Formats: sequence, structure tokens, C-alpha cells
Amino acid sequence: MGAVSRTPGTAKKTEDVTTDAGEARITWITAKDARLVLAVGHGAGGGVEARDLQALAAVLPARRVTVALVEQPWRVAGKKLAPAPRTLDTGWRGLWPALTAPGLPVVAGGRSAGARVACRTAEELGARAVLALSFPLHPPGKPEKSRADELLGAGVPTLVVQGGRDPFGRPDEFPSGGHGLVEVPYADHGFAVAKKAPLTQDQAMDLLTGAVAGWLDGLS
Repeated sequence: MGAVSRTPGTAKKTEDVTTDAGEARITWITAKDARLVLAVGHGAGGGVEARDLQALAAVLPARRVTVALVEQPWRVAGKKLAPAPRTLDTGWRGLWPALTAPGLPVVAGGRSAGARVACRTAEELGARAVLALSFPLHPPGKPEKSRADELLGAGVPTLVVQGGRDPFGRPDEFPSGGHGLVEVPYADHGFAVAKKAPLTQDQAMDLLTGAVAGWLDGLS
């Protein structure tokens, strides 16, 4: 899976959406002649500025995929702590009509806590598929507290992209199932790689975006 070229010329706009969990925000990076929307939410410890989300937003519009970067209400409100999973799901459900408004199939995705939200709600909302970036299979050091049921219960085609050093679940810890799994070697939960690693940071992002782009090509 090679690198995907980044090309200019895409439109970018923000949209505020009122949900039962509060005011949320979508940043649209619109592809010309789009065939899919990839909606991706952030994790509990950061926002849509995460390197993996930004890398996808830079690459995928050239592949006719519109990227919707979704900010949950708690983040828009400037709060530092994410609410309970139920509230995150409420926010995501409230955003869904805006995400489907372009009339295209929507792939639900996110990183970490956002990946869990996408898995929990995908079948209910009619998502075309799920992209789970840095899926938190378990809390660090507590493999017995598995969240595999959320991943395995997504009910739609699912791709997991996981760092090889992710303390929330290394690739070899994941159960077998109907999902695909791509490892980004030497990467942590934020897909950061150490300077001494054989893989550079740019190469890690190229691997991630290439894998996702190829998978999305197979969906349409």
C-alpha cells in the first residue's frame, strides 16, 4: 500500500449542528465529484487536529472522498473532559442527518473514543462501513477489560488501523472477526513514531492513508 498524493483544489467549510448533547461542529473538506463521505470523530484526549485525521483530510479528497471532521459538543464548548459514552453517542446521532445531507454513502469513523462511537452506532444509523483508528481495545495495562464486543458488533464492513506500540491494544491482541486490520509499525496510540524507529513519521502517515484509501476504493 503506497503513498497517496496530496492535491490542492478542495473546498473547506465549517458547519455548526445542534444536537441533544449540545452544539457540535463539522469541518467539511469537500471532494470534487465525491463518491463517499468519510466522517471521522476525535478521541477523548484531543480534537480534529490529530495527525491521523489531518492526514486523511489532506489525502482523501483527491480520491473523490469528502472528509467530514466531526467535533463533539463537549469539545466545541471548550471542556477538557469527555462525557460518558452514552452522551458521545447522542452527539453523533444528532450529527448524522447533516453527514448524510450530501446524499452520499457515509463511512463512520474516528480515532480512539471516536472509533468506539462509530462502532456502537454504525448499524443503527445505516453507515456504509466503519473506520476505527487506534481502537482502544482495553485501558492500558488492563487487557481483561476488553471492548472487543463494540468492535465485533459494528455490523458493517470495518477496518482497524492500529499502531504497533499502542498501549490501548497492540495489533496482535485483537480478536479475529469480520474486520480488517492494518498495523502501523512502531507507532503509538497517536500514531507517533520515535525518531530512532526504522519508519519515519511521514512514512507512517503514508502507510495509514494509503491503507485507508485502498480500503475505501473497495467499498464503492
